[in-house]
Amino acid sequence: MLNELIHILAAAIISWALFVTIDILFRLPEAGGVSGASAIAEDITKGGGSLHGGTMMGNIVCSPDASAGTLLAACGVYVAGIPGGLAAAVLVYIGNRICHDPGYAGTTGAVIATFVVYGFTLAGFAASDFIAGTVVAILAIQGISHVHASALLTRLSRWRS
Repeated sequence: MLNELIHILAAAIISWALFVTIDILFRLPEAGGVSGASAIAEDITKGGGSLHGGTMMGNIVCSPDASAGTLLAACGVYVAGIPGGLAAAVLVYIGNRICHDPGYAGTTGAVIATFVVYGFTLAGFAASDFIAGTVVAILAIQGISHVHASALLTRLSRWRS
């Protein structure tokens, strides 16, 4: 039981680092890629949060981005290994097209997450550890504090500028 909790915590940290890095590389904090992201960012800003981090959080909510790609890839690897993860990436790509999302952060995140999750299964982790870990990581960004999460995401995104 304790070993499983440690795996889920490690998977949460790995998933968080993976999808935040990909979202920042795709410049999601700079502007809302889909309708709704800017509205969420403005609302977070009105509540005392940061605009750029709020924009990234809005993108996470409104379109399949790297966090959704990571979660779906973990589910795909759980069901069918690497082919399942890549099938999840195709679904994320279709989701991006449906949302008129001009970026490819979600698809890229799903492809990379497929290989990361599968690689960790070879090291003793279960794909289900990453399913739970990714949910924890997404909740850490979206569910604990919009003000603090948006400020952290803004700080992390500054290294690109």
